[in-house]
Formats: sequence, structure tokens, C-alpha cells
Amino acid sequence: MTPVAAPVDLSKLKRIKRELVAPPFVHEHEQVAPGEPRIVEFEMPIIEKEIQVADDAWLQGMTFNGSIPGPLMVVHQDDYVELTLINPAENMMQHNIDFHAATGALGGGALTLVSPGERTVLRFKATRPGTFVYHCAPGGPMIPWHVVSGMVGAIMILPREGLSDHKGNPVTYDKVFYVGENDFYIPKDENGNYKRFEDVAESYPETEELMNGLIPSHVVFNGAVGALTGENAMTAKVGDRVLIVHSQGNRDTRPHLIGGHGDLVWEAGKFNNVPDRDLETWFIRGGSAGAALYEFLQPGIYAYVNHNLIEAVNLGATAHFKVEGDWNNDLMEQVVAPTEIVG
Repeated sequence: MTPVAAPVDLSKLKRIKRELVAPPFVHEHEQVAPGEPRIVEFEMPIIEKEIQVADDAWLQGMTFNGSIPGPLMVVHQDDYVELTLINPAENMMQHNIDFHAATGALGGGALTLVSPGERTVLRFKATRPGTFVYHCAPGGPMIPWHVVSGMVGAIMILPREGLSDHKGNPVTYDKVFYVGENDFYIPKDENGNYKRFEDVAESYPETEELMNGLIPSHVVFNGAVGALTGENAMTAKVGDRVLIVHSQGNRDTRPHLIGGHGDLVWEAGKFNNVPDRDLETWFIRGGSAGAALYEFLQPGIYAYVNHNLIEAVNLGATAHFKVEGDWNNDLMEQVVAPTEIVG
């Protein structure tokens, strides 16, 4: 597509550059817009590489910025997002980017198709506040394959005045984490072992056959089984208000924080809508991103799971929050420790 229109004069707008970081972390940003709309510049290379998904499973992955999911971008409503998308010469595939937050040209996908050795720059106005998915969509069967190979991320467009609760009162967060959920389809050999391929092109025929059966081999957070557990657990302190942005580019999912709740939940991810309150489990539609705010009240390990517990326990969709602080017996107390039953 070659759009034909008069150029827009944005020369008076301030430009800022943001350095993207790998999830679950999020780049530096203000929660309340500091002034007039700005042009926010991002640069993102596309990296094709093999990724270890589990102890016995490797994925020929395709990534934005080298991570699965791609990094969370944060701007404010009415800012302009200006993305330099780079497809290095050593890659094998064509790629592009479709922003669900953008208007026109297949979300920018029709204007950003780059072959290996090419770069492109896309600018769009962030007109709607909320959390939105972006993903690669190069056309035809390449679209689902690129998505289930890792090419999906999210952008958060904050209201200029920041977030608000159900009564319209200002809400802030102490920390923000981005959890991207992925379904992977890694073929097995005749002995039941996961196959390992030489490159991304070699992996395609068998991966396509498996993914068309709609039964994933793995359902994971942030690219791998255990990627957000143990030493990689997300951390907080008692009293911290934590915003969790959760995306799924391909399938429906049901986030649940074991031992906690969603104090405020923008289930569909759109900040113009009044948030739901006190949810135990919320629903993220495939191809969308949602946001939940929770104030941690007790210390310990909190499991954050897809509450299809088969996918959480058996396929890998589990993360941990490690929270420091003092225990509150008023909220929960072990009145009698487990003891032997006598008589």
C-alpha cells in the first residue's frame, strides 16, 4: 500500500526517545502526561532465533526486540508513536507489525512489510487509551505462524491525566509488569521427543500441521516454562500497588492471582471504561491485552496463573510474585497447625 495524502506538520511537537526493555519489565515513563502531546520514538529490531521453551523443548522463534513477548510500549493518549522497525539481513523471513491501537492500513501492517536487510518507519496517533496487542501479520498462513512463533507484544496508552478508579478518582501504581502469554506448537518425533530444527524455515511445515490441530504443546508466560518463577519471579513489597498488563495474541485466557485479587480490572484493557472491582479471575480475549491493579497485603509467594489449570500446571502458564513484608494475622491466621488425628 502506498498512501497518498498531504504531509502532516508535526514539527512543533517535542520528540522523546524511549529505550525498550525485555518483559516483564517496562521502560521508563510518566503515569500522568507532563504536557502537550509528543512524538515518542522507539526502535525495534526483529530477531529470528532459537529459544529454549522447556528443559526438553526448543522453538525456532521469531521475536520483536529479541524477547517473547515483544516489549511493552507506553505512551499517552494523543501522543504519536514513531517506530523504526528493522529486519536485519541475517533473518530469513519478511515481517511487519500490526498495532491494534492504530487506525488504518491493517493497523500499520500494510505499510511496514520489510524483507531481510530492510528497515521502515511508521508513525501513528494514539487516539484511544488502553492496552492493545501488536503482532506480526505478513499475510496468509504466515500470520498465525509468526504469532505462535513469538511475534506478539503490547502497547499501553495511558489517559493524559493517568488512570482512574470506578469513581473517577486518580489511581497510580508503584510497579508495572507485563506478562505475555503464548501458545507454542513444537512437533515431536516418532519416539515422542520434541524435535529441534536447523532454522525457522525448516520448522514451518511440521509446525503448521501441529498448530492447525489447535492443541498447543506449551502454554507459557514470557516465552518459556518457568520464565517468571524462582529467581525470575516478579517482586514487590506489602503495600505496593502493582499493575499487571496481560496479553494473549492467539487464544482466550483467564488470569488468576492465587492469594490475591484484581482490585481494579480493565478486563478488555480499555481505560475509558469503568474498571471492574474485586475480581477473582478475569478474562482476556485472544488478540487483546487487559490490565489489573492489586495492592499486595501479605508477604510470600503468589502464583499468577492461567486458571485453565491444565494449561497452568501441565503446559507451563504459571508465574510467581515474591512479596516482602510483615504478615497480618487479622487477614489470615493458622489457628491450629496440621497435627495427627487422635481417636
